[in-house]
Amino acid sequence: MNPAEEYDAIVIGTGQGGKPLAAAFAQAGQKTAIIEKGRVGGTCVVEGCTPTKTMVASARVAHLAGRAADYGVITGPVSVDLEVVRKRKRDIVDSWSAGSQQGLERHEHLNLIFGEASFTGPRTLRVTTDGASDGSAQSLTAEKIFINAGARPSAPPIPGLDSVPYLDSTSIMELGEAPSHLIVLGGGFVGLEFGQMFHRFGSRVTIVEGAPRLISREDEDVSKELEKILREEGIEILTDAMVQSIGLGEAGGVEVAIDGITVEGTHLLVATGRVPNSDLLDPAAAGILLDERGFIAVNERMETSVPGVYALGDITGAPPFTHIAYDDYRILKRIHLGGEDANREGRPVPYTLFTDPQLGRIGLTEREAREQGLSVRVATLPMSRVARAIETDETRGFMKAVVDDDTDLILGAAVLGIEGGEVATVLQMAMMGGVPYTAIKDGVFSHPTLSESLNNLFMAMDA
Repeated sequence: MNPAEEYDAIVIGTGQGGKPLAAAFAQAGQKTAIIEKGRVGGTCVVEGCTPTKTMVASARVAHLAGRAADYGVITGPVSVDLEVVRKRKRDIVDSWSAGSQQGLERHEHLNLIFGEASFTGPRTLRVTTDGASDGSAQSLTAEKIFINAGARPSAPPIPGLDSVPYLDSTSIMELGEAPSHLIVLGGGFVGLEFGQMFHRFGSRVTIVEGAPRLISREDEDVSKELEKILREEGIEILTDAMVQSIGLGEAGGVEVAIDGITVEGTHLLVATGRVPNSDLLDPAAAGILLDERGFIAVNERMETSVPGVYALGDITGAPPFTHIAYDDYRILKRIHLGGEDANREGRPVPYTLFTDPQLGRIGLTEREAREQGLSVRVATLPMSRVARAIETDETRGFMKAVVDDDTDLILGAAVLGIEGGEVATVLQMAMMGGVPYTAIKDGVFSHPTLSESLNNLFMAMDA
């Protein structure tokens, strides 16, 4: 292998943190390399947010078409061509990935390298070039290395799982037709979004969750309402269900043994979490320490145990959201290119579960606030009392806000309803600006909008 080529900065991975970070270093005139073993764009663009939400949109159209008569619109039988859904998803992913790659290639001081990176020392890398049949590699070194290598779907240690064909969050999007009966292991974000999606595509769906309830981080009233909504759509849900074993069923299907009962299906989706890609990088060769789950251990400034080596995004065990990885980029840019003393401390972690209706979340749950000993008041408003939801016949779910009883400031909110993520963002803006709930209660908002209902939400608190 030739002597190591020297760079000012090297970024591993073209995800939502790594890609803009590499571009920022290049724009600052620093010689920069960014290494990608797959397609440009990272998890979000290639196999996460972009493709899944594209397919969620198709599933929602199918659902609304089936409800057309409720709106006085007469249609014929509704069917779904999953090959067209898949092509639409692929086309959008291809467009976004190509655009991201072109965005990187336009930078004068940036070298985009396709290959697999692994550490050979504290700040040196071996990169096996993509497609090199002879195993040839190049050596790179830099004063600063940033790891944005992400995570991948995990497979739980269930007896028999390795003996059956199963799907994960990537492979399920490549199906050309809807399964007759899809069994989903996991009642978290991935399992719920895909479960509802494929039910709307025409599959019978059974969701198996080991915890006593779905999305157990949320307050019990929120998770129970979402479970009710999914059940009413016809999705089978088994909670507090521990899987004992998995085996082949009849005609190539699968059998899942759960606490004395057996569920038979044609397809199995494993949606029980993700594991970091740190093991692919040989971190021990650099002296990079991992935590007990295999994530790269970092401090508040995202520096690893090796000076000059940093990690950002999912691979650090941070909340696995695109917007969090992007905020990691902004923090690192401020530190390394802006000379600021920035860190991750105290940032908000909003998220949206893209079921239909959506669940938008910001800040503390009621349970978390009370566990912290805070004096709180809680406001709730069913979507059946929201004018815009009634007009669109989308009245499932409710809004919930937690307010500090001493300061009237909003501590957190969950909006389970049509465009719940958008409405929760309005409340996040109020939290960021230190706006008390009383100002929102008496605010003048356009009618009829979903956000206007925040008047009513906080009026209910004072009733």
